[in-house]
Amino acid sequence: MTLATTHNGTGPGPVDAPVAPPKVVRQRRTRPGLLGLAVLLIALGGLGAAFAVTSVRATGSYLAVARSVPVGTALTADDLVSVQVAGGQGLKPVRADRLKEVVGLRAAVALTPGTLLTMGQLTDAPLLGPGQQQVALGLKASQVPARKLYPGDRLLLVSTPERGDDSKAPSTRFEATVIDTNVPDRGDVVLYLALATRDVQPVVVLAAEDRIAVVLVSAA
Repeated sequence: MTLATTHNGTGPGPVDAPVAPPKVVRQRRTRPGLLGLAVLLIALGGLGAAFAVTSVRATGSYLAVARSVPVGTALTADDLVSVQVAGGQGLKPVRADRLKEVVGLRAAVALTPGTLLTMGQLTDAPLLGPGQQQVALGLKASQVPARKLYPGDRLLLVSTPERGDDSKAPSTRFEATVIDTNVPDRGDVVLYLALATRDVQPVVVLAAEDRIAVVLVSAA
């Protein structure tokens, strides 16, 4: 398409010159799906930021296991350490300010160093089972079957013959479970054992006669 343009003045006459047609600018259409996706991403970003802030604010002091604690062992303050944990509420660990409440409780499971302590891992129930009684058995260090016995260790108490008895009569055996141990200053070892009620009397008699050998059957 051409249009004639006229110059005013003394110059040449009309000159035919091409004139570009006007450009039509098309309006972009906004897709509803993309708009919804953008809104969703913005919302998720806000939720993520809120969650991060909440986690930081949830940081608190909790109890963690400082060293190995066998099953049945009573906790001491040295077994635990206070640590800072962010968002620990979801794990339900024991707060550090409850230290006095848990000291003295027994480990219901073996506690591993570096793990957070929970109340589900502890118990105040006695290790005595139904139909059992507790006895104390004093032994020399050489009579103990292991360097150290732990609560929950299973023992076998075997009767030994009297001095000068050559009859070779069969020995009597009694199953026992370690509840606790104590080592007095003089070097003897005291075992606190759970025994079946029917076995308590014969074991006490044999212990008084120094006629018991102790065998470790299985460790807790």
